Amino acid sequence: MPKRPPKDAAELIPDRPSLGSVRAAAKSCQACDLWRRGTQTVFGEGGRKAELMFVGEQPGDAEDMAGRPFVGPAGKLLDRVLEEVGIDRAVVYVTNVVKHFKWEPRGKRRIHKKPNAGEIAACRPWLDTEIELVKPRAIVCLGATAAQALLGRQFRLTAHRGDFVPSSLAPIVLATVHPSSILRSPDDETRRRERAAFAADLRQVAEALRARR
Repeated sequence: MPKRPPKDAAELIPDRPSLGSVRAAAKSCQACDLWRRGTQTVFGEGGRKAELMFVGEQPGDAEDMAGRPFVGPAGKLLDRVLEEVGIDRAVVYVTNVVKHFKWEPRGKRRIHKKPNAGEIAACRPWLDTEIELVKPRAIVCLGATAAQALLGRQFRLTAHRGDFVPSSLAPIVLATVHPSSILRSPDDETRRRERAAFAADLRQVAEALRARR
């Protein structure tokens, strides 16, 4: 009888994990049904000792095709803002709460669809392992889904955006908007305002990290 694929992501994590071995193990994850729709697992990326970790919701269309996180339009905006506030992308680790692209068809396009609580829970062992291995000094949650996954379902981004949140996850933890929300702004003025607020949030993190060195 063929061996059944593990239904719990924790079963796939090696006994002595490294980022490389965990990334390889995640390629065969079938802990939820999203693997049926996504092109591939999109695991986190960055330095083993990165001091800053960004956690988003899930890979988008560009990330699903490339197999790398934050390489689409939102990732490019993140790169520009990081440069603006003096954070070197080379010393940052970027990942997502969910490692497969959840989408629905709209004509010829694949449109992002928000992951549900079961899908987020199924993928959580991968994120927990990334945090444990990298041990970042700061974690920035990008968007409400990531913030509630890491800080609790009661967390409200509208109320606590840009606040430093006490957490056992890292010495510095902050939640802000996902850069994709800036790109969806209805007009140029709103986009400029939201981009400036996003930069201010990341500048706070950069200053807090410098103060702890």
